Amino acid sequence: MDNHEQPPAKRQKIESDATPFALASLSREISPPPRSNAGIPARKVEGSPHPEDAKASEMNEISNDSQSTSTFSSTERVPSPFQLTRIRDLPESHNIDTVSLTDLLGDPLIKECWQFNYLFDVDFVMNAFDEDVRGFVDVKIVHGSWKTDSSNHIRVAEAALRYPNVTVKIAHMPEVFGTHHTKMMIILRHDDTAQVVIHTANMIHQDWTNMTQAVWRSQPLPFLSEQANGENAATASSGAVGTGERFKVDLLRYLKAYEGRTRTLVDQLKLYDFSSIKAALIASTPNRVSMSSSNPEHHTSWGWPGLQEIVKKVPCSQNAVKERLSIILQCSSISTLTNKWLSNFLDAFCPRSAASSSPFLSASTPTLKPKVNIVFPTPEEIRHSLEGYQSGTSIHTKIQSPAQMKQLTLLRPMFCHWTSEAHYSHPQPTASASDAARRHWAGEKKVVNGVRKALRGRAAPHIKTYIRFSSLAQTEIDWAIVTSANISQQAWGALPDKQGEVRVCSYEIGVVVWPDLFRENEGEQVKMVPVFGADMPKVNDRDGESKVKTRLMGMRMPYDLPLTPYGKTEDPWCATMEYSEPDWRGETYGGYRDT
Repeated sequence: MDNHEQPPAKRQKIESDATPFALASLSREISPPPRSNAGIPARKVEGSPHPEDAKASEMNEISNDSQSTSTFSSTERVPSPFQLTRIRDLPESHNIDTVSLTDLLGDPLIKECWQFNYLFDVDFVMNAFDEDVRGFVDVKIVHGSWKTDSSNHIRVAEAALRYPNVTVKIAHMPEVFGTHHTKMMIILRHDDTAQVVIHTANMIHQDWTNMTQAVWRSQPLPFLSEQANGENAATASSGAVGTGERFKVDLLRYLKAYEGRTRTLVDQLKLYDFSSIKAALIASTPNRVSMSSSNPEHHTSWGWPGLQEIVKKVPCSQNAVKERLSIILQCSSISTLTNKWLSNFLDAFCPRSAASSSPFLSASTPTLKPKVNIVFPTPEEIRHSLEGYQSGTSIHTKIQSPAQMKQLTLLRPMFCHWTSEAHYSHPQPTASASDAARRHWAGEKKVVNGVRKALRGRAAPHIKTYIRFSSLAQTEIDWAIVTSANISQQAWGALPDKQGEVRVCSYEIGVVVWPDLFRENEGEQVKMVPVFGADMPKVNDRDGESKVKTRLMGMRMPYDLPLTPYGKTEDPWCATMEYSEPDWRGETYGGYRDT
């Protein structure tokens, strides 16, 4: 769960089904001039005729490919479907292929934007839009702070009064322990395209500045043709898991959980073609999932039951069947868990069956017990992060009560550091922490003593990733998730009750990808490999040579590999504890207090 300090109470302005209202909007229409880079261009596939999408990718190609690609002429390279966000206080060499909020919202062709999130700074969001159309974009802000005395509720309502084109909607929140934690944008453009952006950041300055975050974004989605629209209405097909058709079914079902607040958006999205999407949607809404009446062939269940349904459809590599799997969970919050719940949750990562029609992939289920690690920062890593202790207000686990200490004993063998740096040196605090940070970390290298560096060690993690590697070598990936969901029962769902129902409390959303989705031709081999410091895999990321045509797909890593386990006496960062040792900026920490 995200927590940040909030300002004092101010006036309110909300919209809900019970108390609807309409903000005044400017009546004159605008038609922004077209520009060559409107929308999001197709990201380059090496070996295909598609254009390059950014100069950063060109820099990456030049710096990474020191050897000739002729040896691997049968290899086609595909960039990571997930991108990392730009880190302000890191040098350009550490920000290759990254994305900023302005990259996502700065297109002057945007006419309508739905923002789903936990925390909002409305002024910050509005400033990301192109200045020529900022006052005309129809902005919908959806959050779950329904209590009228909530600081987030008051702050958003007060700020929205300054923007006639902003409407605030309060999510339907039937669960007292639930939160609206989803982080998603849905963008509609004047060129008749739509775009879905799923990410991990709150819509506040801190999250988009020096915190590690991830973004998945669809290509611009065009209108359905009249023929396709008619065929869809006639067949009402749900599509296979991982197809754009199924993604659309699951997204619209998710949006309908808002009890009418998103009706207009649902009606609009029905008209768009999602066929270009190669991913599965994994989501949660406050609900009860019946294990006996789930219908995975039609739609994906909420929470961990949905994860289990998706992973059952993901084929395992031959290597995964023979070797022990490596599962890495990485998040910014861990709630109080039970051994039984955690065991059940991890079972969803390796369900008992997997389907495959590929001659290169096995439908067999791995039999060796996987090795599980949890990546979470220590107090030392927070102290040396770019924002120092301030980063720690966004990262939560508790280790103070007897139950929490018992959980720590269970998790400590799984815990690994966020960064591989074993020792740190303190730069002298200066009036400009940003300048000091740039000088201090500019020398970080991509590979040190065999460690593959993600170049994000000092950008504290707010990102949430769940990755299954096909072996302990961690050179090939079976599937990967980027999501808003941390490790908690509220986010993923509790254990089934006596009626076989799983209680899910929160709104969450994420994306699952796996290699098989990116196969374009029969007999083609696809591998997903971890990549560091850039989105495109290098030719030498491939294991040996093959006469079979291979597509090599990258998965941008936010942390270093191999992982560095906690020492026997090391503890995870705990935001509610006090820390007297100064951070690198010379500040101490008095403990987080939720307002």
